[in-house]
Amino acid sequence: MGAKITGQGSPRITIEGVSELGGADHRIIPDRIEAGTYMMAAAVTNGEIFLENCPVDSLLAAIYCLDTIGVHVEACNSTSGVNTQRSAHRGCEDPMRCCVRVTSDRILRPVEVTTQPHPGFPTDLQAQLMTVLSLADGNSVITEKIFPDRFLHVAELSRMGAKCIRHGNTVVISGVRKLIGAPVMASDLRASAGLVLAGLAAEGKTIVNRVYHLDRGYERMEEKLRALGASIQRIDEKETASAEAVGA
Repeated sequence: MGAKITGQGSPRITIEGVSELGGADHRIIPDRIEAGTYMMAAAVTNGEIFLENCPVDSLLAAIYCLDTIGVHVEACNSTSGVNTQRSAHRGCEDPMRCCVRVTSDRILRPVEVTTQPHPGFPTDLQAQLMTVLSLADGNSVITEKIFPDRFLHVAELSRMGAKCIRHGNTVVISGVRKLIGAPVMASDLRASAGLVLAGLAAEGKTIVNRVYHLDRGYERMEEKLRALGASIQRIDEKETASAEAVGA
């Protein structure tokens, strides 16, 4: 577009102003956090999904973490299920727009994770990963280095039977055999996604309040999950109050 910008790849970006910018064509990359969230949906439900247009090259830290706990992301030819039996990164012609197959081992393993700036493990997948690790076999540790107070979902997961203990910017998660459905409150965008994933795996009914946070980062998430077989629906405030009263 005619901008004068230098320093790409370094800690400092320098922009020199110009009199005007011109037109240009640009193709926006797929949303890596949305892709990572659906990978973890497969993990928490012990399911299998296919993701098209997946930006594998921007999710290497997350995919490595998932592989460590027993969630496998492999390149595929299409949603027909033909698997190339290669790693997701090496098996794609365009690693930013890949088709991948996500599968999960029956027993998930614990892991220690620290959120970091890209290309490290993204803070925007921290809440979703905590939900997955709540069902792992053993003790996991998540350390939040980007937003140290980004743990409001810990109390809500605990309402569902998760065993999460916070120590400053670190949470220790002791895996449990199952989560139990409960009314929970979404505090922010990624916490909303983490609680929805917890509801997918929990026994009984889970009601996630304040899902308007969810809509800031996901387009009709409930419809996509329902297409995968989830029993999930969006209800209004009156229906929420009625459902909570019945649950009580």
